[in-house]
Parts: sequence; C-alpha cells; structure tokens
Amino acid sequence: MIDPGTYTATLDRFEDAPGTEVAVLVVERDDEAVSQLDLPVEAIPDAGRRVDAVFDLVVGERRFELTYRDDETARRAADAQSRFDRLAQRPPSVDE
Repeated sequence: MIDPGTYTATLDRFEDAPGTEVAVLVVERDDEAVSQLDLPVEAIPDAGRRVDAVFDLVVGERRFELTYRDDETARRAADAQSRFDRLAQRPPSVDE
C-alpha cells in the first residue's frame, strides 16, 4: 500500500490479468522508486495511456488522483533520445 501523499508515477507496461488489462505504474518520490501500482487501464487518463507516460499521483486515505503530465513526458522522452544519440555516435578513430 502507498502512504498518502504526492508522488510521480510513470506507466511502465501493460499486462493481461484475468478479465482485464492492467497498467503497471512505477511510483517515485524524490526521484527514487518507492512502489508499484497496478490499475485497470480504464483508471488511466486517456491522454496518458502509453508506456513512459508521466503522472502526478495524489494518494488519499480512500482514493487517488492521477493527472497526466504531457510536459514531463515530453521532456523525459527528449532526454532519453539525446542520450541514445550521444551513445550512437562513433568515437573518433586513432587516425583522426
């Protein structure tokens, strides 16, 4: 169970469960993974129903609220692409 509070959640993957499809979210606080949250796909906002989507997660005593963060999702995707592009560059040869 996740303690009440405010977190960041990232949609990690989708899994088939008996009778439904489940969205698996990695829950973070202070840039550290603290939990995993499995929710029916229907509980995920439509705009964020894709892998690597980022959400603000507010957990209360008996409910939670997910808000899709398009800006943070785009920033993280751009950062990942930039890292990939840097790693894909050929190092200079000995002759250069």
